[in-house]
Amino acid sequence: MHLARWLEPPGFPPPSAAASFISILQRLLTRKPAMTSAPAAALAPRLARTLRSDVQGMHAYAVQPSAGYVKLDAMENPFHLPPELQAALGERLARVAINRYPGSRVDDLKAALANYVDLPAGCSLMLGNGSDELISLLSMACDVPGAKVLAPVPGFVMYAMSAQLQGLEFVGVPLTPDFELDESAMLAAIAEHQPAITYIAYPNNPTANLFDDAVIERIVAAVGEQRGLVVFDEAYQPFSSRSWMARAGQHDHVLVMRTLSKFGLAGVRLGYMVGPSALVGEVDKLRPPYNVSVLNAEAALFALEHADEYARQAALLRSERDRLQHALANIAGVTAWPSEANMILVRVPDSKAAFEGMKQRGVLIKHVAGLHPLLANCLRLTVGTPEENTLMIDALRASLETSL
Repeated sequence: MHLARWLEPPGFPPPSAAASFISILQRLLTRKPAMTSAPAAALAPRLARTLRSDVQGMHAYAVQPSAGYVKLDAMENPFHLPPELQAALGERLARVAINRYPGSRVDDLKAALANYVDLPAGCSLMLGNGSDELISLLSMACDVPGAKVLAPVPGFVMYAMSAQLQGLEFVGVPLTPDFELDESAMLAAIAEHQPAITYIAYPNNPTANLFDDAVIERIVAAVGEQRGLVVFDEAYQPFSSRSWMARAGQHDHVLVMRTLSKFGLAGVRLGYMVGPSALVGEVDKLRPPYNVSVLNAEAALFALEHADEYARQAALLRSERDRLQHALANIAGVTAWPSEANMILVRVPDSKAAFEGMKQRGVLIKHVAGLHPLLANCLRLTVGTPEENTLMIDALRASLETSL
């Protein structure tokens, strides 16, 4: 009827022909468009011709649906900001000039982060859209013929994925059965493969442990002799007792990478990397000019200005981690490894049954047994709030009792 009123002269009912035309036009405008997508069989030859075969054979990074669960599967900080800080952040973000590209405010963030980490002399800092982007940029920068990326395994899956996507070969060196660095195997692999990049997750994911510093020093020296780079991934630094940040300026081939995700800003997607200025400057050439949004930068600046609140949260999570370790030690059939992160790796008699049992009880954790043979029957537990941790322990205990 809206079309009829628009087309007809005021006060004159439309003739029957015009009414018929309007009726047809209304049906045409409201008709759902026919599906025109080609069937998968017809699309397959096009994909085979245009997409890389290794990409077609890959699996996308899977994120578990978490609605309705106690979410303890992704090493997130479980705490919200206090209401007064939430209000202050909202007012501040409302004033951001989102109609403009990010500009000097991103430089302000870099300066604030440099101050926060006490940037070593001779070093510079670059920003990434999360650590994932920094890892991708490193692979891109080092993509010379025959280049390889090396890392202990099991470890963070993005090291291998990023290498593959950039056309670099990934070399995984298995950890020992107790998840320590296999020094002789690492040194042999470095000598054989001469990797462009060697990643050391510090602490490691998903094992949550810090590797022996004396072994790491020898690995750093060996990579230096081969003219490669060593990248320390300190994603879990807020929960760790040691860091390589202060030593970043002592070597011309060492980079230290961190993220604000575990700090408490997982939704903001902000990572940063520190290293010798000349080296960081080369990698920074590949960074998209506006990779960090002005909203993300402002939220991160706000968080750094209230770092004491996030430090309080991290201290509580470390305390809860100790409580969880004590509880796990008293559950029959559970082996829990030491942790310097906001997660704990455990082995149980039947990890699949335990995972499903906990999920049925409303608690979502990470089943990591399929990631590497060394992780057989392993689960990764994120440290949550005191209430969430109690629910997680109760769900684990009940699930194990049911599966016996």
